Amino acid sequence: MIFGGAMALFEGIAAIAEDDLFLATRHYVFEFSLTGWGWVHLILGIVLIVAGCAVLTGALWARFFGVSVAGLGAFANFLWVPYYPLWALALVAINIFIVWALCTGMHREAEGGRVA
Repeated sequence: MIFGGAMALFEGIAAIAEDDLFLATRHYVFEFSLTGWGWVHLILGIVLIVAGCAVLTGALWARFFGVSVAGLGAFANFLWVPYYPLWALALVAINIFIVWALCTGMHREAEGGRVA
């Protein structure tokens, strides 16, 4: 989760700096300026890193928070696909994996720590 947050943070920094890596799309339904998308990813990256650190404490609230933030990260990167497809799809996959891992951990805790 911390890795996914760091990647989103770098994605946001690159977009705010208006790097030449990104595609210029026209007539996209969710069209923001590149700087606007950069701020979205920068903030999501910071929140993902904080949520990842909170999950390391083992608190149950941190798992729920992590699932919701990783879900938002997957959604934001899905909308980001026209700007940088490979990076966006990789981060969608990472965020979906984070949601799966956090939910699987909750299921194991409910069973008393027993691995099925």
